[in-house]
Amino acid sequence: MAAASVISLRSPPAEHRTETSCSTCSLAKLCLPTGLNQKELERMDSLVVRSAPLQEGEHLFRVGDPFKALYAVRAGSFKTYCVDDEGREHVLGFHFTGELMGLEAIYPERHVCNAVALDTAAVCVLPYAELNALAGEIEGLRSQFIKLLSKDLSGAVALAGDFTAEERLAAFLVGLSCRFQHRGFSAREFNLTMSRRDIANYLRLAPETVTRVLTRFEKDDLIAVERRTVRLLDLLKLHELAQCMDEMHA
Repeated sequence: MAAASVISLRSPPAEHRTETSCSTCSLAKLCLPTGLNQKELERMDSLVVRSAPLQEGEHLFRVGDPFKALYAVRAGSFKTYCVDDEGREHVLGFHFTGELMGLEAIYPERHVCNAVALDTAAVCVLPYAELNALAGEIEGLRSQFIKLLSKDLSGAVALAGDFTAEERLAAFLVGLSCRFQHRGFSAREFNLTMSRRDIANYLRLAPETVTRVLTRFEKDDLIAVERRTVRLLDLLKLHELAQCMDEMHA
């Protein structure tokens, strides 16, 4: 996938705004703390800017970009990654609707990874200075961000453990199942917008290992794969395989 030039979302023009508000958005329960009253939601609306669509391969931000905002995925999906001095890519995560990106840039005040759209995608831009000021006034907003940071950290700790390829891939599929179900989609059938090479990179496995394990899962009637569509046929067994990794970041 060829990298496109960085998309500037710092001060989007008025035509990039939509009539959708936080109070009516179906994703609000995913990216905002519960219990916000109407006035607090209106204050959130006043600072949120909704981006124009990004196409597959377009970057939302790159390493070294000044940190100005957090981004809530409104549609589509993203991959975050970095490239080391040897030119090797390291996939850090995949991000779906209702999830925040950019939290890791708060301390250095510059982005330490790249975020690229995996399909047609859009985000809500949350200018950090205004958001931080608002978090000091709205109970639960700051703690929400701390919880999200902790969740990202626990996921990274789990990946660093000494787990088998089967356990890693089962945990990945179960994790996707839970994330899609939480968004109101099917927990048993979904499309993988990321490539198998990206999945392997993220799970710290060789691409051929991922292919071999997926084939084994199919033979054991745990899953069915058709191109990028995956059906989880035995979710209970996958949960059992993934249990040791789940316990690392439960």
